[in-house]
Amino acid sequence: MSVARKLAERIVGSDYKDLPSEAVRWSCIGVLDTIGVALAGSVEDAPLIVGKTLDLSGSDGPSLIFGTRKRTRCLDAALVNATSAHALDFDNATNTMFGHASATIIPALLAAGEEFGANGKEVLLAHVVGFEAGARIGKGVNLYHYEKGWHPSSTLGVFGVAAACARLLQLSVTETETALALSTSLASGIKANFGTMTKPLHVGQCARNGLMAALLARKGFTANPDALEHSQGFLNVFNGPGHYDVGQIVDGWGAPFDIVAPGACYKQYPCCASTHAAVDAALRLVERHGPFEGHKVKRVDSWTAATRLAHTNRPHPDSSLDAKFSVQYCIARALLHGKVVLDHFEGDAYRESAVCELLPRIHAMACSDGQFPPGNLLGAEVKVTLYDGSALSAKLDRPIGRTSANPITAAQMMSKFESCASRVILPESVGRLYRLIESFEEVASVREFTTLLESATSRSDDRKRTREHDSV
Repeated sequence: MSVARKLAERIVGSDYKDLPSEAVRWSCIGVLDTIGVALAGSVEDAPLIVGKTLDLSGSDGPSLIFGTRKRTRCLDAALVNATSAHALDFDNATNTMFGHASATIIPALLAAGEEFGANGKEVLLAHVVGFEAGARIGKGVNLYHYEKGWHPSSTLGVFGVAAACARLLQLSVTETETALALSTSLASGIKANFGTMTKPLHVGQCARNGLMAALLARKGFTANPDALEHSQGFLNVFNGPGHYDVGQIVDGWGAPFDIVAPGACYKQYPCCASTHAAVDAALRLVERHGPFEGHKVKRVDSWTAATRLAHTNRPHPDSSLDAKFSVQYCIARALLHGKVVLDHFEGDAYRESAVCELLPRIHAMACSDGQFPPGNLLGAEVKVTLYDGSALSAKLDRPIGRTSANPITAAQMMSKFESCASRVILPESVGRLYRLIESFEEVASVREFTTLLESATSRSDDRKRTREHDSV
C-alpha cells in the first residue's frame, strides 16, 4: 500500500464528531488568526501585484478576495488570499512542519467552501486534517528538508492543503490518494527567496496547487500512487535516500493531533518566527530596565540556534521585507521601543536613524554547546552592554506562543486580530467579526460568512487598495 494511500485512509476516515474538543478549539483559533493577518496583508504589494497579474478587475465568481468586494473563482481566490495571509509574516507556524500551515490551508478551504458549499464544522475538520497531513510528512523529512533549503510552508504545505480540500470536498480514498500523489509534482519553494515577495507567493501558490490537486482528482485526473516513495519520487528527490523516515509519516495519526500538541506557533510580532525568541529576550530586558537609549548602548550580543540564524543574520536590511528576517533589526526595535509592531515594517521605517545607528552594534551569533538543552532550537539569549560598563542579559528557552503549552493569551489574540482587521474592516464591525469567527463551528454557510466579511469591508480602504493596485 502506498504512503499516499495510507494517509488517504486516515484523511477520509476523520470525522468531526470524533475530534477532541481541543482540536476544534485550536482549529478555530487558527481560522481567527489567519483571517486577521490575511485582512491586514491584503493591502500589501505582494497580493496586489498577484491580483493585478491575474487581472481580477472584470472577474466574477463565488469566492471573495479578502479586503475587497471582489469575487472570483476559487483557485484565484486561494492564491491571492493565501499570499495576503503570509505577506506580513504574521501568520501562525507549525513546529513540526517547520513552516506555515494555516495560511496555506484556510484560504483554500474558504475559497472552495464558497464555491462548492461548506459550513463551519466542515472547514474546522478539514483544517485539522490538513494540518495533521502536513505535520506527518514534516516528521518524516525534517530537519534535513528544512536545512537543505526547501521552504516547507510550500513544499510540505501543499500536501496539507490537498488533504484538507480533499476532506472538505468529500473525496474518496482513491481520489484523496491521487490528490496527494499529484501534490508531489506541485511542490516548490526555496528559502533563498526569504525576505522578498516570493516568500508569501510560495504560500499563495501552495494554497492554489493543493486545491487544484483535489479538484483534479475529483474529476478523475491520474497520478502515480507511489509518487512519494518512488525511487524518483518526492522523498528521494527532495531529501535523498537515507534522509527520511516513512514510518514517521504513516504512524501516529492524531495521537495527538499536531494542531493540539505541540500545536501551532502564534506570533505576537509581524516578523520571521526565528527572530521571536530574541525579541522576547530583548523585551524582557525592557520590562526590567525600561526602553534603552541608543547612545548609551555600547554593544548588543544575541545568540540563537544556528539553523534559525542562517536566514535571520541580516545586519543591514535593505527593504521592509528584509527587515522582517533581520534578527538585528527586530532586536533594535524591541530595545528602543519596547515593542515590535506592524508600523516597524512599513515603508521606509527600516531606515529610521535611531535604528540604523544601533544596528552596527548588534552582533548575532549561533548558540554554543551547552548554552541551551540539547535539541533546543527555539531558545535565545540577548546581552546588552552599556557605555557605563554595566551588562544586562536575558535568556529564555522558547518564545511565548511557540507551543500550545506556552500560548499567547486570549486578550493578546483579540488585540492582534483587532489591529490586523482594522486595516480594512469598518471599526464598528471588527468586534462582531471577531465574535463570529470565535464561534466558527456555528457558521452555517461559508458563503454567508464571507458575505458578512464583504459587507464589513471599509469603502475608504477599497479606494486605498485601488490606488495602490493601480500604482504597481
